[in-house]
Amino acid sequence: MASNIIELAQLHGRLRRHDALLGLDLGTKTIGIAVSDIERRFAGAVTTVRRTRFTTDAAAVIAEATRLGAAAFVIGWPLNMDGTEGARVQSTRAFIRNMAKLTPLPFVAWDERLSTVAVTRSLIDNDVSRAKRAAVVDQLAAAYILQGALDRLARIEPDQ
Repeated sequence: MASNIIELAQLHGRLRRHDALLGLDLGTKTIGIAVSDIERRFAGAVTTVRRTRFTTDAAAVIAEATRLGAAAFVIGWPLNMDGTEGARVQSTRAFIRNMAKLTPLPFVAWDERLSTVAVTRSLIDNDVSRAKRAAVVDQLAAAYILQGALDRLARIEPDQ
């Protein structure tokens, strides 16, 4: 992985007491954004950025990271179901590489397989209309991704 992508255990050692993390669900049309609470126990959906051009998208993501006091990004890593990397991983890698030129914040890649499916099923189970699902699914997927990383982060011992 690129040098601006770090492992969760490396991030653990870099975080200060009340640093928040920003979760990203990078889609072809939108970027879902979520944030952790300052104790890094819970992830909450924040917003969805409609993708236009990289510079506009990056500015919106960086603005949210700044506004929310994020110390790092946890970005969904879109592996194929068999665990291999495909075109979507390459696209995510390119996004991170370009973002690294604009922000010093590190990225943690987090397996996002089935995150959108899980969120969509939950919304359907709760009888949320198709239109309302479309408006929130990406930011909720970002929260789902971030929550998985937060849960793992809580189990990392300080010396790991």
